[in-house]
Parts: sequence; C-alpha cells; structure tokens
Amino acid sequence: MSGLDLVQRLWLPEERVSVAAGRLREGVVQGVSKDQLRGFVEEDYESTATYTQKLRLVEEFHTFLSRMKPGDTVCTISNGKLYIGEITGEAGQIVSEGGRSNLRRPVEWQSVGYPYEELPEELQQKLSIQHDIIDLTSVQALVAGLGRSDEELADEARDTEGDPSVEIAALVARRELELPEPTQELAAELLVHDVEWLREVRDLLWDDRQLVLYGPPGTGKTYLALKLAEFLGGGREQVKLVQFHPSYAYEDFFEGFRPQEDPETREVAFRLIAGPLRELADLASREGNRHVPHFLLIDEINRANLAKVFGELYFLLEYRNRSVRLTYSGDDFALPPNLFVIGTMNTADRSIALVDAAMRRRFAFVELSPRTEPTSGLLRRWLTREEQDTEPAELLDALNSRISDPDFQVGPSYLMKKGVYRDGGLERTWRTKILPLLEEHHYGEGVNVERLYGLRSLRAAIAKSPETEEPGPL
Repeated sequence: MSGLDLVQRLWLPEERVSVAAGRLREGVVQGVSKDQLRGFVEEDYESTATYTQKLRLVEEFHTFLSRMKPGDTVCTISNGKLYIGEITGEAGQIVSEGGRSNLRRPVEWQSVGYPYEELPEELQQKLSIQHDIIDLTSVQALVAGLGRSDEELADEARDTEGDPSVEIAALVARRELELPEPTQELAAELLVHDVEWLREVRDLLWDDRQLVLYGPPGTGKTYLALKLAEFLGGGREQVKLVQFHPSYAYEDFFEGFRPQEDPETREVAFRLIAGPLRELADLASREGNRHVPHFLLIDEINRANLAKVFGELYFLLEYRNRSVRLTYSGDDFALPPNLFVIGTMNTADRSIALVDAAMRRRFAFVELSPRTEPTSGLLRRWLTREEQDTEPAELLDALNSRISDPDFQVGPSYLMKKGVYRDGGLERTWRTKILPLLEEHHYGEGVNVERLYGLRSLRAAIAKSPETEEPGPL
C-alpha cells in the first residue's frame, strides 16, 4: 500500500494502515460483499470517477474491508524503504483530513525498514505495480524472510512449537538461482576449442539475461544456443524455441485473442490465448521452479518487427525489476528472474542493419564467424572426430579466404552432415547449397561463381603454395 506522506505522518507513528475513501457513504461495515460495494461506489462516485476507476475502487475497498483480516502481513514503501507490519484488528471508517484515510485498520509495524534496492527482484517487481492495494501472496515467503539469515530461519523452524511452514517457505523462496559453469565435457561435445569461450557466454547471460548469437549462415548458431540452454537449464523441459518471421506479431509471441471451437457445442468464439513467452514465463514463475533457469530461444530474431512483437515487454527486457500492465488481459506482468532469452541472427540477411539501438542495449551480442574460434576450426575438429579426410576443411578455408565480406563467408555446418561423405556428396552439396548462396551474393555483378568458388578452382589453389596463389577479386 502507498499514499503520499501518510506513512511517516500517520501509519507508522499511529500504528495503522488506511485507504482514501472520501466519497464512500458512512456506515459501510466490515465484511461487506462485493456486490453491495459495487452499488455504493456506482452511486457515491457517479460523477467523479470513470468506469475503470470505479472497478478499481470496488476491488480495493473489498480487499481492505473483507479480504484482509487480523494476522495478515502488510507492507508499504516510504523514503526508499520497505516497512512491514501485521494487522491487529478490524477495519473502521472515520472522517479524515482531505479524505485521504477514511478506512483504517490497526497495524503493529516492525521497528526497521528494509532498503528497497536490496529487496529480492521478485518482490521489487510486485511492489512496482501502480495500485494502492497489491496482493503480495505470491511473494509472501520473500517478505517473511527479510532481515533474517538462513541460519536464523532454520533455527526458528526447528524451535517453533507450532507450524514452521513460514520459515521453511522463506528458506525455499530464497534458494539461489544459478547458471552452472560450462565443463570440459560440454566443450568437447560442442567441439568448442576453448571452454573459456563458453564460460564467457554464460557470464554474459548471467549479467544481462538476454544474448544474441550472430554470424553468417552455417555457423551453428541455433544448434549451439539449444545445446547451451539445455545444459544451463538442466534439460529440454526448461527450453522453448520460436522462430521469428516478418508476419510474426505480439499476439503470436505473448498473448492475443484467437478463434477457438468449443469441443461440446462446436461454437467458435474468440478467447485469450497465451503465446510461447507467456507460457514459459508462467512455468518459470511457478512455486518450486523459481531457482531453475528457463530459456526462450528466438531463431532469426531480426526477421520480425521487434518493437511490434515485444510491445510493452520491450521495457521489461531492460528493467527486469519492474512490472507493466498487459495490453489484452490487463494483468500486471513481470519477467521472472530465472527467464533467459537467447536470439540468433543471420548476418547475411541485411535486415540486421535494421536492429535499432534499443535492441542492442537490451542484448549482449556474441559473434560466431568462420574467421575466429570457436567456429574457425570447428569443421576440422569434427572431421577428425568422425575419422574423415580433412580436405573439406581445407576447401572451406580456401573458399572463405576469397570472400572479403565476413557477413557472407560460409559456415562449417553445411559440411557437417553424413550425406556430404557419401559418394559424390561433397560435390552435390557444393553445387546445390554453397554455390547458390554465393550466386545470390554476387547477383548482378557479372561474377563467374563456378570459376571463382567451384571445387576445381579451390583444389587447384590448395595444391599451389600460398606464395603463388593469386588473390580473388573480392
């Protein structure tokens, strides 16, 4: 609850909590029903409040008069601190100065306040909701644990004569979220030469919680993102993959109204349907899941209109400790602290140039390029593991040495498939997969792609010494 300077002036010194109800009629009693309150508010606030404001007033008055009860915990923010108290009596109605605190309840406040910036992120998210009364039931355990160490909570749980569930819930709620350190075994599985590169990616995710892998086609961005997310999240159940495209919209990504057929009546009606981000966020925020990392993978993230797809969620990507009001459902929503986002971008698609500064500020960007590790030596390591001749790696290196634009160099994944190593497979892959990419790159330039990038030309170049090889026209 909040209210101008009433916390310091009235609530704390007089040990109470209040709600402004200056126009609400006298005689409204404890336990009044919501239907009765709806009629009172409709009449008493007829000319002074909008329809939406009246709905909110009904909810707030009903919560204060009928849902709240002695023994409940209440919180308020004042001067950058959170104050916690316990309701000790029933609600009463009085006339107050300016009508700022007509409905009151007695409260026993704790003697100390807790700095807002030091509160758990989930609690900050709830407290950022712009309402006079907020239900904190979902973060009650976090509130109960404030000011007490793990050892104190454990001791109190053991020494409590009654139900120790409050202390146990507080201990469970503060379980630390962790991203495991990448191992040498993971690096070997992914054929990443240096495990430190994986650790850096992990650290970037931990710091920013949003990351984009970008590079030319065939550099294994999606594969690496999936494997890394499964390792850091502890399994496939914590990973959801979506692919963006030009017609992708907010309604596809988060939530929107969709036609749905009733299985019994066979009638079709529009219903609010959750998209992949809402589904994953709901899963990540469930009790018992909050310390488990969950990952949303967005393939080809730059192919969609990002501002249109993310909508108000764009704000939450930068301000993870805040909540926003959703467009369709009207719910107050925050991104769970244990939800991480990994996007992939194909740099050969020039739409990457349209990625705005807001996007770049919200995501860390990591390049996967044939010029640098872990991609540059990936094919050679894979061929060695598969006990294949290393000629394809030499051909790929020779090919990329003739392409000066790093965004159009060819990644190794085109040559990391079993079909390439059947009879005629390399020639077939080169002719149908790699050369068409370069034809598109040189469209309208009059370049003979076969002569410049064909296997015959590259094999001839490999056979020469580096000193005698002539550079390509790029």
